[in-house]
Amino acid sequence: MNRSRCIAVVLVLLVAACAPTTPGATLTPVTSSSPTGSALASLGPRPSSLATVEILQPVSGATITGDTAHIVLKLNGATIVTTTTTAIRPDEGHVHLYVDNALVSMNYGLEQDIPVTKGTHVLKAEFVAADHAPFSPRVVSAETIFTVQ
Repeated sequence: MNRSRCIAVVLVLLVAACAPTTPGATLTPVTSSSPTGSALASLGPRPSSLATVEILQPVSGATITGDTAHIVLKLNGATIVTTTTTAIRPDEGHVHLYVDNALVSMNYGLEQDIPVTKGTHVLKAEFVAADHAPFSPRVVSAETIFTVQ
């Protein structure tokens, strides 16, 4: 198998490992990086990006009712692309959303609804390269804390 296909297989396996298997299932928490360890090392040195990502909605301190949070992001200095590729550029990529340090979405846009449960949650967004691996240094938004009633 060629290197590009090996990397794609590793990334698919990492995505599958983080995805819930049934509705309402708990996601595996992601700590400081994803992918990690040898999977990331096999991708080689990571490029940097001048992009910035910001959470516009919900605002920090917001209270949400229901079981869905409407997320609106702002991306500066880069473009969202829908293709996953190992031919990465510092100004193209995807957005990963984390709730309480668990990866909940790998998004190809700046607006979406995500399922939420009652309680107080921490939301952050990360702009990642088109191969779904992080830039170095990582491009991460400030955390937004919101409550679901």
